[in-house]
Amino acid sequence: MDAAVENTQETASETQYFDVLIIGAGISGIDAAYHLQKFCPNKSFTMLETQDTFGGTWATHKYPGIRSDSDLFTFGFKWKPWKGVPIATADEILTYLDESLDENDLRRHIRFSHQVKTAVWSSEEKRWTLEVLDKESGDMRRYACNFLWMCQGYYRHSEGYMPNYPGMKDFKGKIVHPQTWPEELYYKGKKVIGIGSGATAATLIPAMAEDAGHVTMLQRSPTYFSARANRDELADTLRELNVPDEWVHEIARRKVLHDQKEITRRSFEEPEKLREELIKGAEMYLGDSVPVDPHFTPTYRPWRQRLAFVPDGDLFQAIRKGQASVVTDHIDHFTENGILLKSGKELEADIIISATGFNMSVLGDIDFTIDGKPLKFGDCWSHRAIMFSGIPNMAWVFGYLRTSWTMRSDMVAEFVCRLMKHMAQKGARMVVPELREEDKGMPEKPFVDPENFNAGYLTRALKLMPKQGDKDPWVHTQDYYADKETLVTADLDDGTLIYK
Repeated sequence: MDAAVENTQETASETQYFDVLIIGAGISGIDAAYHLQKFCPNKSFTMLETQDTFGGTWATHKYPGIRSDSDLFTFGFKWKPWKGVPIATADEILTYLDESLDENDLRRHIRFSHQVKTAVWSSEEKRWTLEVLDKESGDMRRYACNFLWMCQGYYRHSEGYMPNYPGMKDFKGKIVHPQTWPEELYYKGKKVIGIGSGATAATLIPAMAEDAGHVTMLQRSPTYFSARANRDELADTLRELNVPDEWVHEIARRKVLHDQKEITRRSFEEPEKLREELIKGAEMYLGDSVPVDPHFTPTYRPWRQRLAFVPDGDLFQAIRKGQASVVTDHIDHFTENGILLKSGKELEADIIISATGFNMSVLGDIDFTIDGKPLKFGDCWSHRAIMFSGIPNMAWVFGYLRTSWTMRSDMVAEFVCRLMKHMAQKGARMVVPELREEDKGMPEKPFVDPENFNAGYLTRALKLMPKQGDKDPWVHTQDYYADKETLVTADLDDGTLIYK
C-alpha cells in the first residue's frame, strides 16, 4: 500500500459526500457528467481527475502530430456537433472538450490533481469511501458517495509499454516512448527509428519526417491502413446547403456508422476482397517507392486489429518522397549506433522511438475493498461490460476497441442514469449484479475474445479482466449495433440485478 495511504487516518480531511463520484475528466467523464446533470439533476456529483487538466488521452500525449484515429462525427459527443474535418489534432479535440465543459457548466465539478488511492464499499452504510491524494498539496482527502462511476479509461497514463530489448543500455542516443514524450527532444536533421506500425507510428512518422534527417518505421509485421482524404464529402455538401450543424453532425454520424458496419460485415464475410482493397489503397499512394509485399501485406484477417487511418495518405507520401522508409524485420539487439536486426542488417539512429503501445490500467490501479475483502476483479463476471458481479453501485466505461470509444460511452451513460432512476423508484440504495441459478453453469470466456481482437495491450492484461459468459446480460459483444438494441431496452428487473 502507498505510504501516503497508510497515514490516511492522521492526514485525511473531513469526508466530503456526493451522490455520485465520477473518476476521470477525459471524454468518458465529461460525457457521464453531461448525462448525469441532464437526466438526474437531483444527484450531487463531482469528478476526480488525476491530471492537472481535463482531456485524458489528449492531455497525456504530446508527441508530434498527435491526432485522432477515429472520425470526430462518432468520436465526438452526439450532443455537441463536430464542425471540423473527420480526423482532428489533439489541440482541436481539447478545444472541443473545453467548449463542452463551458457550454454545460461542468468545469466547476472537476477536482484536478486528485488521485484516487483506495475505494472501500460498505454494504451497511451503502456507500463508497475513497482515499484521495491531492497531488498539489500532498494531503490525503476523503470522499464518499453512493454510486461510483469509473471513467478513467483503460491504460496507465504514467508509463507506456516498452519491451526490454537486449542491449538498450548500449545505445548512445535517446530512447523515447510517445506516451512520455520529452518536450525538449530535438530531432531536426536526426536519424530516427520508430518501432511499431500502429496508429501512433502512422501519426508520428509523417509528422517528424518533414524536419528529421530520415525516419525509419521498423515493424515486425505489417498493419492494415485505411488511406483516404481527410474530409467528409457529405458533411461538406450539407454545410454548403446551410443545413444546421446539429443535422450535419447526426447525418454524417449515421453515414460513418453505416460505413463501419459494412466494413465489419465484409471483414467476416469477404475478408480476402477487403484485404485486397486495403492493400491497393496503400499501393495507390506509395506508387513504386516500396513494394507492398512484405511491408503492407498483413497475414491476419482485416478487423482482427483496429484499422489505422492515414488521412490523405500522409504516411505513404512521406515514404514516397524518401523522407521515411519502412523495414519489416525482427530486432536482435540494440547497438551503440542503432538496432541490429535478425537479418543481420544494422539500422543507425540518433533517436529510437518505441511506439509499442501502452499498459492497461484495470479500474485505474485503485485498491478496491468490498465489505472488508480485497476485490479480485478477474474473478468477477461482466454484466453488460458496465457492471460486475459482486461489486455494488459501480459502473465502468469501457468503450469500443475498433470503432469510436464515445459511442459506447454515450450508451453507458444513458444506461447508468436509467438505472439510478430505477433504483429511486424502487426505494433502493444498493444494486449489485449476481448470477442467477440458470447462469451458474455458463462457460467462462475472456472479457474480449482474442480471436476477434488481439491487440497486444489487451492480450497482456486479459488475466486481470473480468470474465464473460455466453448469455445476456453476461456477454460483452463489442458490437455497437447489438448494444444499441439491448442496452437501450435492457430489463433492469431480469433477476441479475439485486436491489437493496
